[in-house]
Amino acid sequence: MTEPTRTTPQAQEAKACCAATYGSDVVALLLGGSYHPGGLGLTRRLADRLDLRPGQHVLDVASGRGATALLLAREHGATVTGVDLSTANIALATGAAQAASLAAQVTFRTGDAEHLPVDTGGFDAAVCECAFCTFPDKPTAANELARVLRPGGRLGITDVTVDPDRLPAELTGLGAWIACVADARPLPEYTALLTAAGLRVTHTERHDAAMLAMIDQIEARLSLVRMTARARAEALGLDFDRAPAVLSAARAAITDGVLGYALLTAQKPE
Repeated sequence: MTEPTRTTPQAQEAKACCAATYGSDVVALLLGGSYHPGGLGLTRRLADRLDLRPGQHVLDVASGRGATALLLAREHGATVTGVDLSTANIALATGAAQAASLAAQVTFRTGDAEHLPVDTGGFDAAVCECAFCTFPDKPTAANELARVLRPGGRLGITDVTVDPDRLPAELTGLGAWIACVADARPLPEYTALLTAAGLRVTHTERHDAAMLAMIDQIEARLSLVRMTARARAEALGLDFDRAPAVLSAARAAITDGVLGYALLTAQKPE
């Protein structure tokens, strides 16, 4: 088990800010129904890699508005518990489960990924999409993910990867935290964090093109947000004048191999 790290006030502020931001309608306008690169297509790829089966109990950490949890229940017959730091997201996800007639199969609760409010060894699988990179204390979060899995249980993560020594100035600061970039790590470091938590990494694969597609989508939707929700977007910190330069820097960083996106699976020993 890895030792927890001491998180800074900035990191804790960023985590709370991320939760509030991703619970807003403005972010939904920018990102659409799925908040991570690759969308639900990559979620299906992750579920297939985890070999989910009907009746298995899955934990969705940082479950957002519930898109992943509902997909796992509907398409794989899993019983899903979603945990998210945002009470606004929990309310929206619960409403989505009720609207989909899945409330008996999918439940959501407020909770911190570094102190998961669930039993030890209670889950056949856990997923965490585009969120591990935002957790300030990653060793503790990795230990928590390992703790909640039963022996033989599987973990699936999709997340932003970064070469921190080459990250351009435009992609640092609080805005970069919210964009899941500032504290993202290289793929080998994610692997090392999970291994140190007692998990065996079983598979990794790159999905960098999904990041480029998401930037194209955000760029296309910015004009819509400017027209329909400018004040709310600016209140969340979105700078419409600076956004094109930030998106351009992100696109160049992906092309240069500085930024990317990856899928990892791991297993808890029997």
